Amino acid sequence: MAFPNSPLDLRLELLVDGTWHRVPTYERDRVQVQTGRRERAAVTDPGSLSITINNRDGAYSPRNPLSPYYGRIGRNTRCRLSVPSVESYLELPGVDGSTASTPDAPALRITGDLDVRWEGEADWYAPGATFLMGRWRTLSDVTALGWHMRLEDGRARFSIFYNGTLNTFVFHTLPSALPRRAALRHTVDVDNGSGGFTIRTYWAPSLDGPWAEFGTFTSGGGPISLNPGVDPLEISPRTQADAVPPRRPVAGRVYRAEVRDGINGALVAAPDFRSRPAGTTSFADPAGRTWAITGTAAIRDRADLFNGEISEWPQHWTPDGADAWVPIEGSGILRRLGQGRKPLQSTLRRRIPSGRPLAYWPMEDGAAAVQAASALDGGAPLKVSGFQFASEGSLPSSEALPVLGDAATLNGTVRGAAAGGWHVEMVYKLDKLPATEQTMLSVHLSPGTGANRVAQVRVRVSTAAIKIEALDGDGAVVAWFQNTGNGRSDFTGVWNRLQVFSSVVGAQTYMTLAWRDVITGVWWYVNSPWTGTPGRITAVRGNWGADFRGMSIGHLSAWDTGGTSPTSPGVTIYEGSDDGYTGETAWARMRRLATEEGLPLARIGGPEPTQQVGPQTVDALLTLLQAAADADGGMLLEDRRRPGLLYRERSSMYSQAPKLVLSYNKAPGLKAPLKPVDDDTTVRNDRTVKRDGGSEGRAVLEAGPLSVQNPPQGIGLYDDSVTLSLYSDEQTEPIAYWRLHLGTHDGPRYPTVRIMLHKAPGLIPAVLALSEGDLVRITDLPAYVGFGTVDLLVEGIRHEARLQEWEVELTCSPGQPWRVGALAVHEDFEDTTYAVTITNGGNLPWTRTSLRSFTGSWSLRSGAIGNNQTSEAIVSVPEGATTLAFAYRVSSEPAGPGFEGDRLTVLADGTQVLRAQGAGVWTRTTIDVTGKSAVTFRYAKDNSGASGEDAAWIDDLIFEGMSPDRVDTDGSQLAAPVSADGTTLVVQAVTGPEWVTSAAYPTDFPFGIRAGGETMTVTGIADAAADTFGRTVASGWGTADTGQAWTTSGGSASDYAVGAGVGGHTMTSTNVSRRSVLAQPSADFDLMADLATSVLSTGSFQSGGLIARAADSNNLYQARLEFTTAQAVILTLRKRVAGTETALATYTTPLTHVAGTFYRLRFQGQGSSLKARVWRVGDPDPEGWQVTATDTDLTAAAEMGVRSILGSTNTNASPVTRYDNFRLLNPQRFTVVRAVNGIVKPHAAGTDVRLAHPIIIAL
Repeated sequence: MAFPNSPLDLRLELLVDGTWHRVPTYERDRVQVQTGRRERAAVTDPGSLSITINNRDGAYSPRNPLSPYYGRIGRNTRCRLSVPSVESYLELPGVDGSTASTPDAPALRITGDLDVRWEGEADWYAPGATFLMGRWRTLSDVTALGWHMRLEDGRARFSIFYNGTLNTFVFHTLPSALPRRAALRHTVDVDNGSGGFTIRTYWAPSLDGPWAEFGTFTSGGGPISLNPGVDPLEISPRTQADAVPPRRPVAGRVYRAEVRDGINGALVAAPDFRSRPAGTTSFADPAGRTWAITGTAAIRDRADLFNGEISEWPQHWTPDGADAWVPIEGSGILRRLGQGRKPLQSTLRRRIPSGRPLAYWPMEDGAAAVQAASALDGGAPLKVSGFQFASEGSLPSSEALPVLGDAATLNGTVRGAAAGGWHVEMVYKLDKLPATEQTMLSVHLSPGTGANRVAQVRVRVSTAAIKIEALDGDGAVVAWFQNTGNGRSDFTGVWNRLQVFSSVVGAQTYMTLAWRDVITGVWWYVNSPWTGTPGRITAVRGNWGADFRGMSIGHLSAWDTGGTSPTSPGVTIYEGSDDGYTGETAWARMRRLATEEGLPLARIGGPEPTQQVGPQTVDALLTLLQAAADADGGMLLEDRRRPGLLYRERSSMYSQAPKLVLSYNKAPGLKAPLKPVDDDTTVRNDRTVKRDGGSEGRAVLEAGPLSVQNPPQGIGLYDDSVTLSLYSDEQTEPIAYWRLHLGTHDGPRYPTVRIMLHKAPGLIPAVLALSEGDLVRITDLPAYVGFGTVDLLVEGIRHEARLQEWEVELTCSPGQPWRVGALAVHEDFEDTTYAVTITNGGNLPWTRTSLRSFTGSWSLRSGAIGNNQTSEAIVSVPEGATTLAFAYRVSSEPAGPGFEGDRLTVLADGTQVLRAQGAGVWTRTTIDVTGKSAVTFRYAKDNSGASGEDAAWIDDLIFEGMSPDRVDTDGSQLAAPVSADGTTLVVQAVTGPEWVTSAAYPTDFPFGIRAGGETMTVTGIADAAADTFGRTVASGWGTADTGQAWTTSGGSASDYAVGAGVGGHTMTSTNVSRRSVLAQPSADFDLMADLATSVLSTGSFQSGGLIARAADSNNLYQARLEFTTAQAVILTLRKRVAGTETALATYTTPLTHVAGTFYRLRFQGQGSSLKARVWRVGDPDPEGWQVTATDTDLTAAAEMGVRSILGSTNTNASPVTRYDNFRLLNPQRFTVVRAVNGIVKPHAAGTDVRLAHPIIIAL
């Protein structure tokens, strides 16, 4: 029986002499494991393990000479604690001889198309090369080799031998955010039909797909025949030491692999370790291959809770000796890395010796030094005088360097050089050039052969020139050249690298002097040849007077390596390290340091590059790693797979799908009480980010409940400042705003979440898969915390277990701030570059067609299949997507008695979610794809018959939910109250633009809003009032398109009519207004309408316009268009109060009145502010307001509509003022689904309305 019906199988193991040994433990004490960060900690704490070993036989007493482990265990012995896993895997240690292999067989000797696949866990982005799988053992005979797949420096590489002795390898950079467990695939099309062959590279979450291609290589060298090879097929082949870089066996886990004869062809090898019993050493796979597990490779079925080292071995026993036990304390590797570690040397000091110079003097000696020590074993010191050591510390790649006094000398002997070439290099900073030419540095040589036997090369500098000279043994100059141009100014004032090197071109030797700015990389050079050979370097010397006082020098090295040309030095070891690797990304910094120090470091990558960091300082390894992590904002963690570190990039935590979903009241497992904390502990509303050695950026929350304003408008000032290692000052402000966003999340904290796995064993697989930085979602929360759900980011994980109890405590921080903006993924098939990955399945693929489409001109159509065949389009679901909206159309044989007919089915990860057949029309639908990896569109035919067009089409695929993709309102509120069950809201945009409408943006719907604590789903938005007058009405205007009844007044009833698409006012009398009005839902308004007159004005003006806040004919505001007898168009803002009319603002437009031409008028009122503009229909909206005014006489909503009037002396005979396209743009009418988060309540007018999940722009 499984846990909890049987005891929990906790297994402690020690690594002794390269082999894991199980250790007996006592279950009487609780086993405790803790990893990750503690509550509110900024950095990860060392992991810890507490467990009691049964030591009755004394075997686990390190100092017991009778113990079988005597001398083999002790402090920092590796240990791991595990529980049963849900599946097995092949564990590979990454050493030769530890592999899974199957012998050569005829089925493996594939010469045609090849398809190889590997699924497992590896250090995808680690430096160096690791073999994954291949037939690649007999390196002495290429005809015995077949192919192999490997990882190399963050790239997937694949190599084949073909046509006997020919070899091709391809490499493609891995996607930036591969999960720890993933599958890689390579296919070889030996004859691509275009006179060549093609190799394609894919990845997928598993061998089940869906496969995403990320690399293609095509050769035009003709069809090929792969070498059949005779080597065994191996997973994790042995080391190939002669390769550059050396290729080593992969360390990690393998779940399964496949080799296919042909692309998607027959399986010829298919080891699947997932269901194999632990310890299996041999088995036959479904393809008939027999596999052997050798060395320390092993099939394992355990999930590690802890992987670290034993830091304490306390010995306990009873006085009578009947019992003895060891309550060991295990620690994660951070404990050891954080203790007793001296700072790493400067980047130049660490880097230069790796190039094996003949001599190297860093000159980073202490202030009291009288000579400069060599950094090489057995190297002689540099003899100096007049040096003030440790005086100049501005070079980021070095510790403090010496400066020269009024008189200084340097003499460095170079021993053991071979003739044929030489190179001298150092860093220097010289404030100004001497007025007269002086020697800055000289290189002494044992002369070579030829016409010019050069014994010295020297660098001469002055304000006039930078010069290089070659002298013979008598001191005569035999060659020289100088720079008298702009290179002189770049020689001083900054840290430069000075290079003096030789190169050989035919019978001549070139000497080259180069100076290069270590920060910008700008460089200059001069060179000159002499006839003869370079000779052999013997010494480097300097002799400086007062003109060089204050110059700083350091990191002087000498080599017997010449340049490859007069402009290409043969020594480039200073590159990168000279500026402290400034500008490299945080991940590149961490990976380089880990590689240099031999520290295992894995990565959970994200979609965005990590932040660029500043120069590497002199500090401890762990401090430097944490500084890079802090700059990026990610999490530096311990790796539970091995004693190493794991970096979780900041962007890997953006908009995640939850890894664990817990219900507060509908499922067991969540331990009560859940204790949210609504306090100010983590609030920071004024944040400053400083660049180490640079400027700073600041972000302040000025408004809102957590702003710096004093209560009740805000919470008051909570400020902080942090200094980060950043590449540029421009990074500081964006990082400050990101940190401000994290520090002003307006919601409760849930510091800990406790899960009782013995009450809910079904949660064990998901909990075991959890890692720090993952997202956990708790649903069905009670009213006390606002109902709905809460997202939490896991910061730390703590396990406590006994025989039949297992409790997990998650340390958490709010997850909502990490839900950042991303655009929805939309594929409309209008071009051949798809926004989503679509792979083919079935008998024929789906193809683009322009014969039918839902929108645009193109769609995707099923293949022309026959009876009992299928055509499949398999669409990969983007990470984190929750919904897929799409349009589909089917024209097929319907089902009937005794036959199924032809049909379209849609499947999400193999589960059918839609079926359609028969003669259909375009239909749009939305399906749930939360947690899914692929959606399959399958058109299938039964065994006979066809009908209609015998096909299916899809169009406008839109994946949403990866993260919010809408900008929040600047300020909106309910313009009218709504009951608890009302499904129509009237929403006023108080500040900023109106909301989008479903008519103009149908694909943007649905989306969520929040009002008064209730979450609602908006299915449609339209104008609160609108009328296109598409009806016929006499003696009135009838009912508007949006359902409101028009009320008319003024003149006679017959003056009002609707017909021919317009509403008309027939003006049968002068100086009498006609008004058509609707109820105005709120005092603020944004009205728009088109109006035209039937004739030009005679005798006096005609006018018409929009009115609002109209209590009656004597109290209203109007935006009026006056059409004069001179055909002018005048726009005025007017008010009538108690029958007295006043013009508030007037604008004579450039428009010319034309009878029958419509003019579009927009009239907006917000509080006391009134605005209007007009333009001819068909012309662009001028956007800016043409008339504005401020007035406070009329404040109530009342009525809105249109008003027309003729001047008292107008002589037109019953002219008609016509209106069309009347719209109330703001407020708007929302159609909603209520109580999405369980809140059921009415809401008053004025209730704030916002997006439920507005877009947040990520760092």
